[in-house]
Amino acid sequence: MSALRGIYLWLSLWLMALPAQTAPVLIPDANSNNRFDLSAWSYINTAADVDDLAQASQAPAGQWRRLGDEDRRHISVDKLWLTFSLFSDKTRLTRIIALDNPLLDKIKLFHLINDELVDVQEMGDSLPFAHRPLQSNIFLYPFEIEAGDKHTFYLQISSQGGMYLPLSLWSANELAQMTESSSLISGFQLGGLAAIGLFSLFIALASGSFSYSYYAGYVLSMSLLVATLNGIAFRFLWPDWPELQQLMVPLLIPLVTAFALMFTEKVLQLKYQSIRMLRFCRLGAVYALLQLALVPFMDTATLLYIEVVSVLLISSILMVTAIRQAVRGHKLAKLYSIGWLGLLLGALGSSMIYLGLVHIDIMSQTPVMIGLSFEIVFMAAVLAIRYNDERKAKLKIQQEALQQAERIRITREEALRAEASSKERLEKMVQERTLELEVTLRELNEVNQKLTEQTTIDSLTGVKNRSAFDKRLIAEGRISRRQQAPMALLMVDIDRFKAINDNFGHLAGDQTLRAIAACLQQNIKRPTDLVSRFGGEEFAIILPNTSAEGGITVAEMIRTSVNALVIDWEGDAIPLTVSIGVSAEVIASDTHPTALLEQADKALYQAKNTGRNRVCRYSPPQDRTQPS
Repeated sequence: MSALRGIYLWLSLWLMALPAQTAPVLIPDANSNNRFDLSAWSYINTAADVDDLAQASQAPAGQWRRLGDEDRRHISVDKLWLTFSLFSDKTRLTRIIALDNPLLDKIKLFHLINDELVDVQEMGDSLPFAHRPLQSNIFLYPFEIEAGDKHTFYLQISSQGGMYLPLSLWSANELAQMTESSSLISGFQLGGLAAIGLFSLFIALASGSFSYSYYAGYVLSMSLLVATLNGIAFRFLWPDWPELQQLMVPLLIPLVTAFALMFTEKVLQLKYQSIRMLRFCRLGAVYALLQLALVPFMDTATLLYIEVVSVLLISSILMVTAIRQAVRGHKLAKLYSIGWLGLLLGALGSSMIYLGLVHIDIMSQTPVMIGLSFEIVFMAAVLAIRYNDERKAKLKIQQEALQQAERIRITREEALRAEASSKERLEKMVQERTLELEVTLRELNEVNQKLTEQTTIDSLTGVKNRSAFDKRLIAEGRISRRQQAPMALLMVDIDRFKAINDNFGHLAGDQTLRAIAACLQQNIKRPTDLVSRFGGEEFAIILPNTSAEGGITVAEMIRTSVNALVIDWEGDAIPLTVSIGVSAEVIASDTHPTALLEQADKALYQAKNTGRNRVCRYSPPQDRTQPS
């Protein structure tokens, strides 16, 4: 028996040396049910003029060559031909040919027994799923082989995707076990990804968090991409829509990229860490969405090339950015880098197996699925840590506010106790304790003044807030009415403040507000004048005992001073101008101050509408004056 097996082995090696058109014959072991790799025994023909089986079977030997690793490193082929032959020495066998690449567009299989055509099957994800001989994520073809019969197979393959061609021969039992194991692993991985994505989506809906929204979009779109690559989505989601299957991969790759960029912007806090990378992430997301819009109008192979190159470039830049942030001590960037590195290593491993650069007896998608699961878990940890940090920060602010309120309460209680004690002592020794009582009352007054100032000062700019302005406006209006002296109001608005926030960030906007407030304070000379932050980028100024001409003079001084301000932010100069509205009258009633404020506001809008960076005095609609 061993001698016969030696003869068969020698015969198979001799057949492999024959010209390509005689297709080497493999001898499967009748006692073995294990997977048999057909790729090493297959021949390939890529000649453009081979259109049908007759031309393929009669093609000269020079057009055929062994299927090699270099044949897997292509995207998009048209009418590629494969051939191999099988026979059994003594036993009748039932076997299944498996082509484990669920993304091939068109496969036409010709089955010949002893050089006579007995069957033709068409498969591929350009056809409805039910068109396959066996209902499976991969392409399967069952057949029976009698002892001594020679079975020859020709496969004509056309596809816009990658030319990964893992041909295998299985027994039905072993294929069923492999399918069950693969389905269990894929189901576990996809179920875990979908669970994380849905959980993040619910958190995003409940909390309104953009970070969780982008993360949920990233995980769910990545889960759908993986399901599409594995053939699961085509089988269970759109089995009757092969046109949709053709578009899903080029649609999902830019969608995943866009969500990854937006999530990176939030989780690495690029708004505060790097304005340049913030702009890159936003422009990259727009670029990915443009790719998404081009899918129906571009050739799939060309688009896949562009998308793959774009993903590699963007991933590399994001990785470098995360590493730089991690080196600078950013805690979240360290975890982000580790998770992203796991995904990149997994993708690299799968690519090397897919292209035949590395030969390992595992499925090509296994490394990238392991890396993806690793990355998803780490990103979830990053998001959880950031959420916890934000929660702790809010709790700390609340605790500090409570402590401040407690200190104020204790101070007030102590002041009340001191006042009560002073009154009691005053009843006993009025003359002896007069000086001590005055000192105590002076200290109490200072404490009350400090507490009052804390509630009337704008915390960002240091000038009076809106509440203090409203109270002062009523008081000064009554004085104007009693003394019959004019009162002027100035409404000041920073020109194009939103553009400053958008171009330089909100920290630059805060610095601008402080600088403008300081400039206003410097141009107000009298103790009775009041500068306050009216709201957002608007300031209001009260000038008691001031005519309209005097108000315009002060407004022009302010406008000129603001023009001269120079704010340098991260090496860039921020140009500043203001528009000012002026109104002035002698107050005649309790409601007159509010009307005067509305007039100043209308004059401000007149200044804004006539070109900005100017001062306008309010005038009735029928008698508008020109801008000052």
